[in-house]
Amino acid sequence: MEEKMNVEYGADQIQILEGLEAVRKRPGMYIGSTSSRGLHHLVYEIVDNAVDEALAGYCNKIEVIINKDNSITVVDNGRGIPTGINQKAGIPAVEVVFTILHAGGKFGGGGYKVSGGLHGVGASVVNALSDWLEVTIYQNGKIHKQRYERGHVCYPLQVIGECEPEHTGTTVTFKPDGTIFQETTVYEFDILKTRLREMAFLTKGLRIVLRDDRPEEPVTRDFCYEGGIREFVTYLNGSKMPLYDKVMYFEGNKNNVAVEVALQHNDSYNESVFSFVNNINTPEGGTHLMGFRNAITKTFNDYARGNKLLKENEPNLSGDDIREGLTAIVSVKIEDPQFEGQTKQKLGNSEARGAVDSIVSEQLTYFLEQNPSVAKTILEKSILAQRAREAARKARELTRRKTALEGSALPGKLADCSDKDPKNCEIYIVEGDSAGGSAKKARSRATQAILPLRGKILNVEKARLDKIFSNAEIKAMITAFGTGIHDDFDISKLRYHKIVIMTDADVDGAHIATLMLTFIYRFMPELIKQGYVYLAKPPLYKLEKNRKVWYAYSDEELAEILNEVGRDQNNKIQRYKGLGEMDAEQLWETTMDPERRILMKVCMDEETESEVDLTFTTLMGDQVEPRRKFIEENAKFVKNLDI
Repeated sequence: MEEKMNVEYGADQIQILEGLEAVRKRPGMYIGSTSSRGLHHLVYEIVDNAVDEALAGYCNKIEVIINKDNSITVVDNGRGIPTGINQKAGIPAVEVVFTILHAGGKFGGGGYKVSGGLHGVGASVVNALSDWLEVTIYQNGKIHKQRYERGHVCYPLQVIGECEPEHTGTTVTFKPDGTIFQETTVYEFDILKTRLREMAFLTKGLRIVLRDDRPEEPVTRDFCYEGGIREFVTYLNGSKMPLYDKVMYFEGNKNNVAVEVALQHNDSYNESVFSFVNNINTPEGGTHLMGFRNAITKTFNDYARGNKLLKENEPNLSGDDIREGLTAIVSVKIEDPQFEGQTKQKLGNSEARGAVDSIVSEQLTYFLEQNPSVAKTILEKSILAQRAREAARKARELTRRKTALEGSALPGKLADCSDKDPKNCEIYIVEGDSAGGSAKKARSRATQAILPLRGKILNVEKARLDKIFSNAEIKAMITAFGTGIHDDFDISKLRYHKIVIMTDADVDGAHIATLMLTFIYRFMPELIKQGYVYLAKPPLYKLEKNRKVWYAYSDEELAEILNEVGRDQNNKIQRYKGLGEMDAEQLWETTMDPERRILMKVCMDEETESEVDLTFTTLMGDQVEPRRKFIEENAKFVKNLDI
C-alpha cells in the first residue's frame, strides 16, 4: 500500500458536480446492465471506496458480508466518510456522497491521490439503485448513522452512540432494488470471491474477508497477499509449469505514474497478460500495456544480440515470440486516468506508456544480466516459438477468408445457408458425421449452416501455432467463421451471428464442447465477449404415451412429466445417448427450431477474465493435480451427464 498522504480529508474535500435524477431511469449507463453482472457491480463500487482508503494508506482490512436477506454489508477500518457540513451543499459530506451524483473526494478536492471505481459516482449510484441503504461512520469518538430509501434521505445524519477515539471506519449496508434488478437479486458467492481475491492481490497487505451468512454454516474466505501481484502471477501459474522459479517483479514511479509489474514464463503456448489502472481491470489494454510490451520486446532482443543467442543474419524475435507462455500483471496507479472508446476499458494516458516502458526496460535489463540462465531459458523458448510461427505463416494464409472475387472456397463439408446477412445466419458446429447428416436434413436452409466435425478437435492449450494451423477441423472452423484469428481477427467479417456448438449430452460431448470453447477463447475471444457463441441443449429423454410425445431436458423435467401423465406400462421412455439417435424431424423439434429450442449463451465477465483464463488452463493444460482438485470441487454441480 502507498504511504499516507499528508493532506486533510474533511467535509470540504467533497466536491459536487451534479444531481442524481437519471440513475434510476437509466441504470445501465452507470453500472453496465441490470443483470447479475450489474447486481454484483454494486458491491464492487462500495468496496472500491474502501480500497481507495487502503491505497491512501489509511485502511488495512475490509469485510464483505452477504446477509441472509441478500443485502450486503461492507465494513472498512479507514478514516470514515467525513461527517462535517459541506459548505457548498449545506448538508453533511456523507449525505453529499450518497445522494449527489459526481460528488466525492476524487475530483481534485484533495481527498485521494488515486482512486478506482466510477470515480465518485459509485456510492450515490448504489444508493439510488437500492431498496434501502444504511451508512454508519465511526469517527472522532462518535458513531454517526443515516438511512436512505431508493436514494432519498429518511432522516438527517444522527449521532447514535460513542466509540473509542481510535476506532474509525465506515459500514455500508444496502439491499438492491428488485424493481431495477428484475432478473435476479441473489448474490453469487463465487463471483464475489473471484473479484475480491483479485482486489487483494492488487493491493498488497490489504486483508479482505468475504462471509456468506445465508447457509446454516456461514462460509468465509480470507484474502491477504503481502507479495501482492507477485503472488497473483504464482496463483495464475498454479495449473502450469513455470520455466524458472522466481517471479520477476519491477516497480517504480515516473511522471506521477506508480508502476508495478510481475511476470513469469511457463511451458504453455498461450500468453496471459492482465492490465489494471487503479485496481480496475482494463481488458482492452491501453498505453500502459503498450509500454510493457515494447519494453520486453526490445530488452530481450537487445540481450539476445549482445549475448550471441541470435545470429547477425537472423531476424529479431517478435513480441508474440517472447510472450509465448508468459503470465504477467501490469498495474499502474495514476491520478487522473483517461480512457478511450465507449466501453472505457482502454487507458489513454500517454505518460503511462513512457513510465512502464522506462521502468520495465531498466529493471528487466538488470535482472537478465544478473540471471543469465533464466534469460537463456526464456530466449530458447522464444526462438522455438519464432520457428513455429514461421512454419504456421503459410498455413495461416490458407485459413484467411477471401472475398468471392478472390475465389476462396469454404470448407467442403460445410452446408452453408442461402441468406448472406450475418444477422440472420447461424452455424451449428456438430459432433460427428451421423449427427451432421441429421442436422443437414433438419435445418432451415435459408438461415442455418451446418459444419460437422470428426471426433475431438485438437486441444489448442497444448499445441503451438504450426500444429493448430495444420489441423483440418480447426482450419474448417476458422474459414467458415470468416473473422481470422489473433492479429488478423476482424469481427466485421463474421459470417454468422450465432455460433452454436451442438454436441451429445454425455461426457464425450461435454469434452468436445470444452475443446471448441478453448479454441474460440484463445484465438477469437471477442466472439464470446460480444455474445455470438452458444451451446445447444438437446433433450435427454423422449417419452411416448398413447401416440403423444414429450421431450425432457433433465431428470427433474422427466419426473414432472411422469407425474402429470401417470407412471404405467404404456410409457415408452428413450434415453438419448447421442444426437445421431434422433431423426431429422426430432432434431429440428427439440434442438434447432428457433421457436422451441433451448440455447445457452456463453458469457464472460471481463472483470474476472483472469479467473476465466485460469479455468481453461486448469481444465485443458498439462498439470493433472489442479484439474483433479477442480473436478472434486465442482462435481456437485454436474447434472444429466451419463457417467
